[in-house]
Amino acid sequence: MPEEITQDSFGKTKDGREVKRYTLKNSSGSLVVRILDYGGTISEIHVPDRNGELADITLGYDDMAGYESGAACMGAIIGRVAGRIAGGKFTLDGKTYTLCLNHGEHALHGGKVGFDKRLWSGKVEGDKLVLKYVSADGEEGYPGELTTTVSYRVTDDNQLIIEYEAITTKPTPVNLTNHSYFNLAGHDAGTMEDHIVTIDADRFMPIDKYGVPTGEIGKVEGTEWDLRKPVRLGDRLHKVPGGEGFCHNFCLTPNEGSQLRFAARVEHPASGRSIECWTTEPGLQFYNSYYLNQPKGKGGAAYTRFGAFCLEAQHYPNSLHEPSFPNIILRPAETYRQTTVYKFGAV
Repeated sequence: MPEEITQDSFGKTKDGREVKRYTLKNSSGSLVVRILDYGGTISEIHVPDRNGELADITLGYDDMAGYESGAACMGAIIGRVAGRIAGGKFTLDGKTYTLCLNHGEHALHGGKVGFDKRLWSGKVEGDKLVLKYVSADGEEGYPGELTTTVSYRVTDDNQLIIEYEAITTKPTPVNLTNHSYFNLAGHDAGTMEDHIVTIDADRFMPIDKYGVPTGEIGKVEGTEWDLRKPVRLGDRLHKVPGGEGFCHNFCLTPNEGSQLRFAARVEHPASGRSIECWTTEPGLQFYNSYYLNQPKGKGGAAYTRFGAFCLEAQHYPNSLHEPSFPNIILRPAETYRQTTVYKFGAV
């Protein structure tokens, strides 16, 4: 069984509120995860290489000043709606709602003060850390009071299990994800172009110059987006039109009900480390940190372009403007549920 979850202080926010850091560790110590109640942020993930040497493989900051000033949402819960909403507006049940335009003419990742910038309440329930946040009716322009809980659990076979639930008082869009940046060579390795990726998807979503999905669903076959067989990232990133690598939603192979499905695997041959993503969600946003520019990360590390990758399990971005996409509207009689599992290995 995993060890008892412990907590300590990670400092205070600018307005003086204390931030707690929770440490989850399995019984062998081969998986150590640290999570902040600020943004539900995964601040550290320590896993072994093929020789048993532990390294922290997720990007982050040493203090609250970094997380409050950083714009990359490192390790955080994204909500109410992950991804871009074209024009920062949507119509629901005949009423139009206007959101904060925090990405040019569009809304991104929940708004100016999304779930990643909120202080969650935390408690330990057995082997789980459970975080809760109540988003007020009208917060960032979204209707309904939304109560969200996210639980984190580690297992002795080196899995990090994240489970989400949400209920609302009014119909509202909900699309949650985790925005961890991974580098299996270590968070401070500088590049992940030597990583090998596989994504179990035969379709993807083209985007415009602002990163907004065009509404099309394209086949990966015969394109640079075909990652169904292992591909070295450095051999593919610069071939994607524009040379900006991947910042695209991949449409995952459908499954029955809410069962976990395999979404992706990334390997780092030099260290032997690997990560697999399994999820109940229909989409996986695969992002290769083209826009990353954080000069002072943990330990003074510089986080720059193509320095990490994200595996963001979620519903399709911009679904509010595309009726054919899977539904993201949550109504008062319903409960939003999602499970995503990151499985770590070493060969």
